[in-house]
Amino acid sequence: MANVTLTFPDGNQREYARRITAADVAADISSSLRKKAISATVNGAHWDLQWPIESDSSIALNTMKDEEPALELVRHDLAHIMARAVQEIWPDVKVTIGPVIKDGWYYDFDRKDPFTPEDLGMVEKKMKEIINARDAVRTEVWDRTRAIKHYEDNNEPYKVELIDAIPGDEPLRMYWHGEWQDLCRGPHLQHTGQVPGDSFKLMSIAGAYWRGDSDRAMLQRIYGCAFLNKEQLKKHMNMLEEAAKRDHRKLGREMNLFHMQEEAPGQIFWHPNGWRIYTELQDYMRRKQYAGGYVEVNTPQVVDRKLWEQSGHWEKYQENMFIVEVDEEHAREKAVNALKPMNCPCHVQIFNQGLKSYRDLPLRMAEFGSCNRYEPSGALHGIMRVRGFTQDDGHIFCSEDQIESETATYIEFLSGVYKDLGFEQFRVKFSDRPEKRSGSDEVWDKAEDALLKATRAAGIEPEMNPGEGAFYGPKLEFVLTDAIGRDWQCGTHQVDFVLPERLDASYIGADGDKHRPVMLHRATLGSFERFIGILIESHAGKLPFWIAPRQVVVASIISDADDYVYEVVAALQAAGVRAEADIRNEKINYKVREHSVGKVPVILAVGAREVGERTVTVRRLGEKQTKVEALDSVIKTLSLEATPPDKL
Repeated sequence: MANVTLTFPDGNQREYARRITAADVAADISSSLRKKAISATVNGAHWDLQWPIESDSSIALNTMKDEEPALELVRHDLAHIMARAVQEIWPDVKVTIGPVIKDGWYYDFDRKDPFTPEDLGMVEKKMKEIINARDAVRTEVWDRTRAIKHYEDNNEPYKVELIDAIPGDEPLRMYWHGEWQDLCRGPHLQHTGQVPGDSFKLMSIAGAYWRGDSDRAMLQRIYGCAFLNKEQLKKHMNMLEEAAKRDHRKLGREMNLFHMQEEAPGQIFWHPNGWRIYTELQDYMRRKQYAGGYVEVNTPQVVDRKLWEQSGHWEKYQENMFIVEVDEEHAREKAVNALKPMNCPCHVQIFNQGLKSYRDLPLRMAEFGSCNRYEPSGALHGIMRVRGFTQDDGHIFCSEDQIESETATYIEFLSGVYKDLGFEQFRVKFSDRPEKRSGSDEVWDKAEDALLKATRAAGIEPEMNPGEGAFYGPKLEFVLTDAIGRDWQCGTHQVDFVLPERLDASYIGADGDKHRPVMLHRATLGSFERFIGILIESHAGKLPFWIAPRQVVVASIISDADDYVYEVVAALQAAGVRAEADIRNEKINYKVREHSVGKVPVILAVGAREVGERTVTVRRLGEKQTKVEALDSVIKTLSLEATPPDKL
């Protein structure tokens, strides 16, 4: 049998018989490594220790100290262990699929009776029994006929359907965890005892249609989370507890910001307090964009399908668009329009009005564009994931040699906005061509090369995010980290050679000939709705003073102080502070508690002493101590805090 040469990370090479397994390689190196090894990385691919190696390869052996592959294996094995536990408790349950997801895994089951929270406790107990049994994990490759017969004999129709969907040339790998078996690509650990038994938890139960098709069976999905040790699990559970306290939907009710209802799915009813945040943020962005050389425009919300066909959205994005049919007068057929899901084609229409010269470039165009996109009802999430939203959208029309400078200018602009809003740092991802796209490979090569060079020239080395670009061009994604460590993708910056070509945009160059502009799509906040949700959760409702909808409540302690309360409110309002009076016949502790729940940043208490001394007692949100201060001093301080950062 021919030999294979394996190259290790340190550059050393060893020769082995062809079809040697990574487990045998680990044993050959040392008995200690044989026990510690959990998987291998072979030619950059994650490799099961039991899989044979057919040719010369690079190899690295992974242990539990290698966090990324270890987490993947632990979570994947737990999906199988959970499915085994469910079928051992309820043998009539049918199994489907159980992939690894962020922080854990899920598995979908077909069961007549709904799972209950008590059932999850039973499943967890059974899973720990399976882990403690240290049952061996083994794998085999079967032909399709054998695999289908196996699942038909065991009354597992979902597995038969999965096999039918797998391409004919792809091997069918079968895995056993003890005597329990599943169809799976792998890799997996070598025995169930390698899973840490104290670092996972079953989290919740949800419904899920088979294959995501609402016409198919409704399955029951059990979610779990898992880490490499109990300290990591505890940290994650504490983060989830903190996130629940910060949930923008809960705080939105307490602060009386907005509500949503079933008659308008994915749409927001903004209350006065919430709309105040919205307009303050919009006014701030309007000033920043004006200072950044943008011209503001506004474009229609309902546009004929012809424009969407020209732009490519009708072909590439139609499933996310709301279609509107209208009986136009004297027309033989209904006019087919769509609510705009984005603003870019409309901005090209404005650019195309009148002759443009190279001297007009770069032309920075901005719009607070109201957009509508269809999202499945199950994907909607408060104001974070909606169907109707407003983007702080912008498009920069420039020449190719301006891409680098405009990208650097925009990153500087975006950095300033994020810093003003409390986000000092962000990460940048580079998303290249998706499978579903417009434009030739040559155009994409040019666009990706230009954006990557421009990003690096701006001093940023982005993380690579393969296949996640827009259908018309590659993009940068700007990822914020909030106060409890969660990541939020907000801003984007995209290079587009496709739309200007499709929509026939041009300018007259210095040579007197027509040229195509490059179109840079950019959004800083992304959508106002989602960004406001992020702000609420990151600040736990304690918003920066300048953007807080209710900044100050002046509360009376006795009714004889009512006139002074109104005087204080008027003085604060004259100084640009949003202030309101609370002269209800309630105890001051009740008022303080109520306004604290509503996340009012400052409460000024006024009683007989304050009236006589022309002072106020200052209580700031989250602080137990109060402080008596002169009224003039408080007005000066709060007026400064109420000033937006771009005006300081």
